[in-house]
Amino acid sequence: MKALQNIYILLLSISAFSQELPPISKYPSTLYEAGNQNWMISQDENNYLFFANNEGLLEFNGSVWELYPSPNETILRSVKVIGDKIYTGCYMDFGFWVREANGKLKYTSLAKKIQNKILDDEQFWNILNYDQWVIFQSLNRIYIYDTKTAVFKIISPKSEITKSFKTKNALLFQTIKEGLFEIESGKERLLSDNEILKSNKIVNIFNIDEGLLIQTQRKGFYKLILGNLTKFDTDADADLAASSVYSCQLLSDGSFAIGTVSNGIFILKSDGTVKYHITQNRGLSNNTVLSIYEDADKNIWAGLDNGINCINLNSPIQSYVDDTGILGTVYTSKLHNGKLYVGTNQGLFFKNYKTNDEFKFINGTKGQVWSLFQYDGTLFCGHDSGTFVVDNGIAKNIFSRSGTWKFETVPNQKGFIMQGNYFGISVLSKIDNEWVFRNKIIGFDYSSKYFEISRNLEVYISHEYKGVYRLELDSELLKAKRFTTYTSPSKGKNASLTKFNNAIYYANKKGIFKLNEKTKQFVKDPLLSSVFEQDQYVSGKLIVDNSNKIWLFSKNYIHYFSVSKLSNQLKQNIIPIPASLTNSMLGYENITQISNSDYLIGTTNGYYILNLNDLSFKNYKISITSVVTNKQNENYSNQSILSKGVFHFDDNNIIINYTVPDFNKYINVEFQYLLEGFQEEWSEWNSKTTVSFKNLPPGNYIFKVRSKLANSTASEAVVYSFTVEKPWYWSTLALVFYFIFLIIMSRFIHKAYKNYYQKQKEKLIEENNLLLEIKELENEQQVMRIRNEQLSIDVDIKNRELAVSTMSLNSKNELLTFIKDDLKKTSEGGNRSIKSVISTITKNISEGDSWSVFKDAFDSTDKDFLKKMKVAHPTLTPNDLRLCAYLRLNLSSKEVAPLLNISVRSVEIKRYRLRKKMELTHEEGLVDYVLSV
Repeated sequence: MKALQNIYILLLSISAFSQELPPISKYPSTLYEAGNQNWMISQDENNYLFFANNEGLLEFNGSVWELYPSPNETILRSVKVIGDKIYTGCYMDFGFWVREANGKLKYTSLAKKIQNKILDDEQFWNILNYDQWVIFQSLNRIYIYDTKTAVFKIISPKSEITKSFKTKNALLFQTIKEGLFEIESGKERLLSDNEILKSNKIVNIFNIDEGLLIQTQRKGFYKLILGNLTKFDTDADADLAASSVYSCQLLSDGSFAIGTVSNGIFILKSDGTVKYHITQNRGLSNNTVLSIYEDADKNIWAGLDNGINCINLNSPIQSYVDDTGILGTVYTSKLHNGKLYVGTNQGLFFKNYKTNDEFKFINGTKGQVWSLFQYDGTLFCGHDSGTFVVDNGIAKNIFSRSGTWKFETVPNQKGFIMQGNYFGISVLSKIDNEWVFRNKIIGFDYSSKYFEISRNLEVYISHEYKGVYRLELDSELLKAKRFTTYTSPSKGKNASLTKFNNAIYYANKKGIFKLNEKTKQFVKDPLLSSVFEQDQYVSGKLIVDNSNKIWLFSKNYIHYFSVSKLSNQLKQNIIPIPASLTNSMLGYENITQISNSDYLIGTTNGYYILNLNDLSFKNYKISITSVVTNKQNENYSNQSILSKGVFHFDDNNIIINYTVPDFNKYINVEFQYLLEGFQEEWSEWNSKTTVSFKNLPPGNYIFKVRSKLANSTASEAVVYSFTVEKPWYWSTLALVFYFIFLIIMSRFIHKAYKNYYQKQKEKLIEENNLLLEIKELENEQQVMRIRNEQLSIDVDIKNRELAVSTMSLNSKNELLTFIKDDLKKTSEGGNRSIKSVISTITKNISEGDSWSVFKDAFDSTDKDFLKKMKVAHPTLTPNDLRLCAYLRLNLSSKEVAPLLNISVRSVEIKRYRLRKKMELTHEEGLVDYVLSV
């Protein structure tokens, strides 16, 4: 076990070459979706980059990679932007690409014009331009194309051509075993046949004041002055000879970028000293560098054997990347006595500041280092194992009871330091010029990762899982007299607490809160809280540097606030470096001011140094790269970006792409757009380089987009106008037709309505007339009903009169019969005159006469009754009909008996016999039946 520990310490001590390097952006083939190898690089006036790739011409506009397959599906070996054309060379073909109105490139072959002159199996490895001529170089020939006359001239050396070169005033090429040639008047001329140049491949040639500077593949640099070749020594000669130079570029500042086959890139100053050596274990994707190019912004582009890298050579940011994992995640750093100390999850390391020395591991500090604190000439280290005092690379443990988070000085008590531990707060004191552990604060045992001390010895502590506490300490710093738990602000993930400008601030995802010393309550600070309102919260970590700036971190930015020199107002500054690029451990972000303008920011695989004074940005030209449209469920089609767009009404799904060709790794360009006719306000700033509009209604639109970098002002907006046409059924002709049709239909509808209402009117009149007729009929019926009622009453009266008459007649007959009987008794003596009277009375009480009178009267009031009864019941006798007539008058048996001159019993018998003759059922009433006839 001890042996393994010693091996681990040895590995930590043998760290890699510790050099802060420029930022490197890596573009693997999986990102740009083309071949691994990139043989040549060029750039156009829009700052777009072009790469001769194994699979074709690869374009990068700063936002989007696009591959244009090579014309004959072969490897593209060379590319050169000349004016508005991109010239390329490949297997048995060369030509140029021109950008069309839709923003895409179209190829035109020049080789086809001289197809019969091109050698079999010939490849074109280099392209140069000189005045009006474009030179295409293969390994066998040089083809000179006159762009004005479109005429070719061919140079065919005796030996194989290694490479061609352009200097300020000359075109040169080298052939194997012959030397260096110059092209004059379209012909080759031997410039030097020095043995060095005959036996060593030349990589590149540069102009110098005295003559030419020649870079060879393995022998380094040589100067060719007036035909004399002399060696130019550099510090990298041995390394270059061992690793074989493949590409070389003279940079704008006079230094050289040299790409090797097996040892990455060397950046040499003009005097030959090494400025940078960048290899695969120092951030490069691959050690084989096939091509090197310096762009307009002085970035170095490296076409590698596997991928593309961009080195921001003049970036204000220098990064140290630990791909070995020896250094680990950087949690803290401090510059102390000329040495840079870096605390990581692997332990504490140090090296001499501003040197290329390697980092050295400090023995005894293996484990997580949380903080470095400098006070009164002493460097303190807060460690997972406790507290260390560090001096000249040696760490001494002075506290080991608990892990230590951080340190704070005690106001007005110089000899004391408070430290936040895993289980509370403890006090360090200085005795005999040495710092020792004094005591733990009694009464508080929670983790104290973040704490601050106010002027009246109140300690405020942020605990991520419990919230904020306030401790009131006694004057001797021995115990907490009482402590208070705040309900507001609430606890929060990655929350933090710090002192800034003599005030205590607390930050969580809900905002940043400032302590009011009078009320002892936290109040939300609107200015600082706006950081999280404008960008997504990732951490509440607050850091105050030596210049009294407070630093905050959000998803897409690093923010810092400084106090204005003329007021107490805070000035906000934004650095658009997203958390995804900084690779910081969330909740453990750290930034340390190591000089007046340099800041060290720790990452998960090293650190980077930011120079605020050099952090200036220019506004690049923004351009619209493409406009594509499509119909529902159909493929997209590219539209012209040079003229106003006119799109079919159902071709209204529109995607607009735009870009700013800025290739800085750590600085993101932000964009803002507005679509007039669809939006009223500009969008929020974001880093997206494309915007999509779905199902736009017909109309005229003006799209505007602008950009900005960091705190710079927004660029001038780029404008693109387009129209979504109306469908044919909303065209002008259609509207005219609709108008005419509407007039016709209006007249037709008006006429139809007029006819309708006329008919309705007539119908209404007819209905009213009908109603009047019905009313008249009803009135007539009413009159008829009244008449009938009156007639019924009259009949009833007649019947009653008839009955009365009958009854009167009956009474008369009874009276006459009574008188006759009396006279009979009196005339028993034979008085003739009395007999005469009796005879007269007998005649007057004749039943036949009285029935005849009754019958005539009855027929006059109820016509046809007796006939109906006779027809219905033929078997009825006259006496039966007489009884029916009396029953018709609703006379009772008692009333009928005198009329028939019989007894009541006899009437009942007659009624019974009458029912039998009429064949009435038991349920049917005789009187009811007679009345219903």
